[in-house]
Amino acid sequence: MGYIAGSDRSQGFLLPESLEDYIGGDHAVRFLDAFVDGLDLEKCGFERAKPADTGRPPFSPGDLLKLYLWGYLNQTRSSRKLEKECARNLEVIWLMRKLQPDFKTIADFRRDNAKAFKMVFRQFNLLCRELDLFGRELVAIDGTKLRAVNSTARNYSKGKLLQLLERIDARLEEYLGAMDAADEGEQSEGAPKTGNVPELQKKIDALRERQRQHRGTLLEMERSGAGEVSLTDPDSRAMWKSGIGYNAQIAVDAKHKLIAAQEVVNDKTDHGQLAPMAQAAMEELDVEKIKAVADGGYYDHNGIAQCEAIGVEPYLPRLHKGKAVSEGRFDKTQFHYDSATDAYRCPAGATLGKESQTLRDGEPHFIYSHAKACRQCPLKAQCTPGSYRRIMRWEGEAARRE
Repeated sequence: MGYIAGSDRSQGFLLPESLEDYIGGDHAVRFLDAFVDGLDLEKCGFERAKPADTGRPPFSPGDLLKLYLWGYLNQTRSSRKLEKECARNLEVIWLMRKLQPDFKTIADFRRDNAKAFKMVFRQFNLLCRELDLFGRELVAIDGTKLRAVNSTARNYSKGKLLQLLERIDARLEEYLGAMDAADEGEQSEGAPKTGNVPELQKKIDALRERQRQHRGTLLEMERSGAGEVSLTDPDSRAMWKSGIGYNAQIAVDAKHKLIAAQEVVNDKTDHGQLAPMAQAAMEELDVEKIKAVADGGYYDHNGIAQCEAIGVEPYLPRLHKGKAVSEGRFDKTQFHYDSATDAYRCPAGATLGKESQTLRDGEPHFIYSHAKACRQCPLKAQCTPGSYRRIMRWEGEAARRE
């Protein structure tokens, strides 16, 4: 018994095969084709949505959008790779009707229509709402770090610029001293080999040009109040443990795991992103109340209070941090707050009343304690190394679940 044999490549066909035979009726590319054909590309903001009366005909923005969306679904971001797929991938050949735009055309389309893609996302959300694909009750919020083209060498903070200028000043002083020594025909013993006068002058000119650029960057940062600047990707920032890049945020509806809202920010962490993303999800889903879940990286008492104010019910783990936790002593969560008496009950059963008020990060905080009870408490060693334990409470902490 032999193997299943393929067709003879040299075999001629009386009638050409149809591309329709290669794409099933329920294939995803058919949805892409129908979805884009149903869009009003001019209202979405795409350039060349209407062809000009004269000149060479361009590629239709609808066809290039189909190619871009196919690449998104198949994790093919590179414009050069998309160009290759147009010539070898049957799905793309069917979708593009054998059109083969070059990589520059694809890249230019992506660059020139960046804002229009957001409108396409909104149109897709509207379609999902019409088809009842969103549960509109619960969203999960999370983020990821995206690397930028900008390298760390072209990202500057104020401290880094000052260090670079200090090094340039030291190097200039060294070269200028070598120039003076060369002019006088003297070379001190053990001095570094710096070359002849023309070479020294070139190095000095290069250092002065870098000095001028760094000073200009530092001045611009002081004018704008920016904490750092990136020269290649101006909006990119140094991310925590991820190099230079962006912080991409999404809110996913729980029913079919469809993205309800998305945003790209340049904040280093997820602090402060919970309320804005939850509100964006509410607007996209057209609801007045919603539940939102997130990981501990989003835990922030101000963000929780903002969620409560706009109708979002947040669920996220409370971070256990601080010296007491690391050293194995009682955590604040083990002290029960009684709103009726405005006091805390400690693990030993004592009542800690309000002692004083203070400001922390610009927010009012209250301090609760019971010094006399602490000094006589048998659990004092498990609670505090000081004379007595103090508990700090934020003014808006009622928004958090105790």
